[in-house]
Amino acid sequence: MHFTWQPQIPRARIDGRSNALQFRVLITGCGGIGGVNFVRALNFGAEKSKSKLFLVGTEFDDYYIRFPKLNAAIKSPRHSDPSFLPLLKDLIAKYRLEFLHPNPSSEARVIAEHLAEFGTKTFLPKCESISPDKETIWKKMKANNVAVPDTFPIDSFEAIQDAFRKIGSPLWLRAKQGAGARLALKVNSPEEAMTWIQLNLSQGRSNSIREYLLQEFMAGRDIAFDSLWYKGKLIASSARERLEYPLKHISLTGLTGTPSVARIIHDTKITGLGLASVKALDSRPHGFFSTDIKEDDKGAPVVTEVDGKWHTTAPLWGYAVAKAKRDNTFNIAFTYLLLGSGKKSVSEVGVSKDLYPEGLTLIRQMDSGVILHDEKNDKTRRIL
Repeated sequence: MHFTWQPQIPRARIDGRSNALQFRVLITGCGGIGGVNFVRALNFGAEKSKSKLFLVGTEFDDYYIRFPKLNAAIKSPRHSDPSFLPLLKDLIAKYRLEFLHPNPSSEARVIAEHLAEFGTKTFLPKCESISPDKETIWKKMKANNVAVPDTFPIDSFEAIQDAFRKIGSPLWLRAKQGAGARLALKVNSPEEAMTWIQLNLSQGRSNSIREYLLQEFMAGRDIAFDSLWYKGKLIASSARERLEYPLKHISLTGLTGTPSVARIIHDTKITGLGLASVKALDSRPHGFFSTDIKEDDKGAPVVTEVDGKWHTTAPLWGYAVAKAKRDNTFNIAFTYLLLGSGKKSVSEVGVSKDLYPEGLTLIRQMDSGVILHDEKNDKTRRIL
């Protein structure tokens, strides 16, 4: 069962009689933070370029589906439900949609596995590059000489003890699968690590000790790196240091997935590591990739995660800078749509390793909006 919610959003009728660029897009997971950011960026990009959009979104959450500004919003089952893919195919046919953007990694992976069944354009990496587990990431990085933290997959208490003997204390205990520091904890002893695992097992958050690994604890900067690629060619990238997380005081780790404060940095070492991590995961990257980088207390960076999807705030950064600078070339989500839909070529959109000016700080908080601060000029602009 699904329902259709059609908000009253004025949108020009799309037909073949206009010279303006026209897009008919299906967006899955449209009600999450990343989905809302993506839809907002597309609407802004279309307005500034005088393009025409027809946006259809799917979302399984009954409440969040009402956030994005779409022509039609459809309540969908979860990606694991057998009716999920047939619903998307029906919507593509019903609304004559030309481009499919799955927003969450979980939905992108399922769609990528069945890509041949869809008669519409996408801009996705190969399915094995989307949401890989952390042990696979660690092995691929090591095989390609990309710096990673010392890492121990574990299968017993003895393996936990061995990791502490070889690396020292504290260590970072984390689940192999999932994002947002899922089931992660800084642990100071083998007993602490085992207690945390046993608690999660007993309460049903995991099923086996083999779902965890231990890594060297990195106490330095926390950095997000995003990059857009087209058939192995870099289109754009950016790096930002995460400075604050929302509601960090109620999290055991102080991490809650997406940052509330982050600042753009230009660092050739970080950029080089981010690009190398993507090429280690996928030799011919195509689409968006996100890399998590941590530094130790001496400033040495390592890769902790790589995924064939962007961070949830990547389209928000593009929207914010494009709005503040009045320049749509910063709008990375719209660039992604232009390339993925075939409306623009790589030569027409240009290439930028440091897409955004250094020193821009994005500040966001629940029910408070979003502001962009420019450290260089000491100016602040409200974005939302």
